[in-house]
Amino acid sequence: MPLFNVFDIAGSGMSAQSLRMNVTASNIANAETVASSPDKAYKARQPVFSALLRQPGPRQPAEVAVRTVGVVESQTPNQKRYAPGHPLADQDGYIYESNVNLVEEMTNMISASRSFQTNVEVLNTSKEMLLATLRLGQ
Repeated sequence: MPLFNVFDIAGSGMSAQSLRMNVTASNIANAETVASSPDKAYKARQPVFSALLRQPGPRQPAEVAVRTVGVVESQTPNQKRYAPGHPLADQDGYIYESNVNLVEEMTNMISASRSFQTNVEVLNTSKEMLLATLRLGQ
């Protein structure tokens, strides 16, 4: 039934924002990690989403949703810092920090949280409207 498509759309948006919050939390948790080489240093990850719009067919209803394409690693180079006394320092005395930008990650977390909450409000409003419509027939 087309009236219930809003639940599928908001649900897929909530799933997408949940993944975004989890990836962001992982990035924040690894923001201060260091490694002995740029290959081993933590690289920030970002989810990639796309809109799914499937036109209705003879036996298939239209479908609109948010689809997760994948999670990609940031290509920003890791910073190296001179710390010859550090146990992970390479032979030249450098350690390599993660490429996580905490300001960007906190902004992503706030945005994902608000988007998730907006989808919850859409679900609640739609439920109330459908229930009110059903009560009209009583």
